[in-house]
Amino acid sequence: MIQLIPIYVLWLREMKKFFRMKSRIIGMLTMPFFMLVFLGLGFRRAEIPGLSGSMDYIQFLVPGMVGMTILFSSSFTGVSILMDRQFGFLKEIMVAPVSRLSIVIGRIIGGGFTSVMQGCVILLFSLFLGFQLFDIVIAPMAIIFMILISICFISLGLICASYMKDVHGFTMIMNLIVYPIFLLSGALFPISNLPEFVRVFSYGSPLTYGVDGLRGLLSGHSDLPLIVDFFVLVLVAFASVSVAAYAFKKSQI
Repeated sequence: MIQLIPIYVLWLREMKKFFRMKSRIIGMLTMPFFMLVFLGLGFRRAEIPGLSGSMDYIQFLVPGMVGMTILFSSSFTGVSILMDRQFGFLKEIMVAPVSRLSIVIGRIIGGGFTSVMQGCVILLFSLFLGFQLFDIVIAPMAIIFMILISICFISLGLICASYMKDVHGFTMIMNLIVYPIFLLSGALFPISNLPEFVRVFSYGSPLTYGVDGLRGLLSGHSDLPLIVDFFVLVLVAFASVSVAAYAFKKSQI
């Protein structure tokens, strides 16, 4: 059973925590900023295999950096679960008359808001570096893909956090998972440049479809039909939320 008031309370708590922790905002945005500036401008005139002749590298790179920002911000939302467990807040909400599904949804919505906001900041910054939106009318639809990406990877973080108690161990495991996902997603270079056996792993990652969808909406170039990217992300998001709710229900306080 989904309860709206607990979801709202958990969302509001995440938003307050986010805006009060300025170092967290700076830390999450610094790396995408640097990569946009140095890679986007440094390879602006380079001929990248796999790119069409009419597409600048920065047009290719920006959707990948938006996806990267959401990926890292979302995946490490699970740290807050471990901190809440350490300081006793998790026990308080777990013994309250609130369904575990409502707790998971509240966490996902709170983390999703902050992740999507960071992705939008990166997108706005890229406009000053010369990035051009393919169609300003359909560009806002990219927010749908940002939301779906954040749902998938916040759920992944919650699943891992449900079975772990050590923050440092969680960080190491998430880095081990997240970096290959990022590198295989086509965020930095076309997937077609990868060996065929590696490409199979790329298409097994939801971020690949998220980045491809963002690239299609923002730059006008995508390897797959947008409808395919959308439905794959919806299916993965639904499945990951279901698994996260189950893992949270079975986790020990």
